Amino acid sequence: MKSDLTWRVLKAMNTLYIQKKIPAGNKSDSQIKHLLSRKLIGYQHGNSNYFVALDGYKDYYEKNLLQDFQQYEDFLLSIDPEADGRKTCTVRDIQTLMLIADQREEARKSLTTRRTFSGEVFKYGGSKYLENRPGLDKMVLKILNIENFPSEDPKVLQWRFVVDCLYPELVVLCENLDFLKTPNVARQHNIELWYVGGNNTSNIHHISPEKLNKPLYYSCDWDYDGLKIYCRIKDILKSKGKDIILLYPSNFQNRLPVDSPHHNSKWSHSIAFSGLDPSYFMAKEIDLINQLIKKNQWIEEESNNLLEMLFLK
Repeated sequence: MKSDLTWRVLKAMNTLYIQKKIPAGNKSDSQIKHLLSRKLIGYQHGNSNYFVALDGYKDYYEKNLLQDFQQYEDFLLSIDPEADGRKTCTVRDIQTLMLIADQREEARKSLTTRRTFSGEVFKYGGSKYLENRPGLDKMVLKILNIENFPSEDPKVLQWRFVVDCLYPELVVLCENLDFLKTPNVARQHNIELWYVGGNNTSNIHHISPEKLNKPLYYSCDWDYDGLKIYCRIKDILKSKGKDIILLYPSNFQNRLPVDSPHHNSKWSHSIAFSGLDPSYFMAKEIDLINQLIKKNQWIEEESNNLLEMLFLK
């Protein structure tokens, strides 16, 4: 499911699934255009003010959207009984809210300012994302059971966000929170996920010896900051007699310019290999990093497929 799909459109698609007909009020939405192009929906004969479900829509919706819709609706109703089609949040927002709810006790231990929290947890929207979305901000406050965010950040910011599973076969340390927002994917494959981005690398010191005996992998943005954190983590684990494997992108063709919105990591072109130590990387990794430096590009962690990077398709 596309992360930029809005709750309003998803709700309308569910109504179409049930009632077979909805007002054609979302003609410019990319998902609606996709359904029209695939001839899964169409305009009502003689009345272009309505969309109707065509052959194949029922099967498509049940296979790709129904289970997620029911999960999202149950969650939204649990925090806001008035959650309806007027909500403008996206699927990505809802997944983030679900992560906050799942990790609320941990998040409350080290409450930050609104902008810091937004920049860390809603990284895709930036530090002002919650400020500009009062409805979403209200739901975050309700989930955390607080009246407002503090005016100052704590001296130490450490969130131990973890997706546990009963029988972990390996542990993936993640720079960003995106893979933790779809926990069922990891749990179904006995993967435990840890969020260790930015200031959270110190949490690695507290990973139990039992977990350290599992194969360890690192998933990150392929930019200077993400790869520098990888080197730092590798040093921490080396001091414990352990090693970690850097996950190679599964979608390294999807490269972004380093001046992308809400992206602040830059390559240094005045220092060899941007100042990174080549000894931490394999030959193919060095080759890709050099390409990214030369073209001033980066690869977003979320654009990759976790299972493909782990060869668990």
